[in-house]
Amino acid sequence: MLVEGLVTSRKHIRVVGAMVEGETGHYLITQRAKDASLPLLWEFPGGRVQPNETDVAALVRELKERLRIDVDVLEQASTLHHAYPHYDLDFSVFYCRLRGGDVEVSHHRVNDHKWVTLAEMSKYPFPDADAKTLEKLLDLDR
Repeated sequence: MLVEGLVTSRKHIRVVGAMVEGETGHYLITQRAKDASLPLLWEFPGGRVQPNETDVAALVRELKERLRIDVDVLEQASTLHHAYPHYDLDFSVFYCRLRGGDVEVSHHRVNDHKWVTLAEMSKYPFPDADAKTLEKLLDLDR
């Protein structure tokens, strides 16, 4: 971006999220930690993609670190670009399957978790990028 002769660049972040289906039609959402950016908002579990890391590898790593769960990443559900006030976000969401059947979700790096239907997700406050993704996914179901 050119501003009065100065070139500035916005921070660009790649983030991945998971649509982990548990009981038929119920998906895992997590509540951000109290000390995180956008604290206590609900989101698709996941996190940042590190340099030289694939989206799939990042998602598997983040779910293991944050929730102590193992997943198989199946296919991409959605991708979007969102401009927050101080950075740009590329957000990709993938359908995932839990490994090992009945798994206990840990709150290692999140405040809480819930299993909800897509329709029930609208009752929870999500960050803008997650909310836009949810809108896209709900439209796909119609």
